[in-house]
Amino acid sequence: MLNIQKIKPLKWTSHAKMKMNFYRLSEGRVRRVLHSPRRIEEGIAEDTIAMMQPVSMTKTTKGAEDWNQEIWVMIVETPSERRVISAWRYPGKTKVGEPLPQEILNELRITE
Repeated sequence: MLNIQKIKPLKWTSHAKMKMNFYRLSEGRVRRVLHSPRRIEEGIAEDTIAMMQPVSMTKTTKGAEDWNQEIWVMIVETPSERRVISAWRYPGKTKVGEPLPQEILNELRITE
């Protein structure tokens, strides 16, 4: 689980608000994805971070976790704010893509 190092104000782009409305995602649901993502990857756009959380998880007969929908949130991290660029619901299970470089993950994690 990713623990954000410092609480920063969230800023929402109009594109993100439009996508949240289209996919019926509330601000609280998007914040939940940001707070405890299942997977963190490099975003498709330059200097962005993409975070994913399954909509709901079930157990298979073998005990493994499975899901059939994902919620993705793309953000840009600046020193003063966290800007939500986009949010969407993906109907299916995506393959693991490019993970974030370790130095960026270290900046986002709480140092203990």
